[in-house]
Amino acid sequence: MPRTELQEIGRGGEERALAFLQRQGLTLVERNFLCKTGELDLVMRDGEHLVFVEVRERNNPRFGGAAASISPAKQRRILRAAKYYLLRFAKMPPCRIDVVAIDGERINWMRNAIIDQM
Repeated sequence: MPRTELQEIGRGGEERALAFLQRQGLTLVERNFLCKTGELDLVMRDGEHLVFVEVRERNNPRFGGAAASISPAKQRRILRAAKYYLLRFAKMPPCRIDVVAIDGERINWMRNAIIDQM
């Protein structure tokens, strides 16, 4: 199925985020993990940590920028998808949820940006 223009833009942001994180020493485990509870853009390894990465890109800061676009509902979907992903492990690895916010040419990597408060 052909991708929409918005999906292509999102894919470009994910590519930029992936390259950035790899330059920081993280390694790719999986991308675009999709399950019944949500989607994880990137699953990376940072040393012993499994890192779930939400990538957001905005070219116009008029509505608060990329990081501000992650609503509480979106955070809950990311948490549920991460928990679903972790079901495959007999022993849960240390993990965190990071956000890579791309505003134009600026990339902001926020470690441990979404914390489970359920």
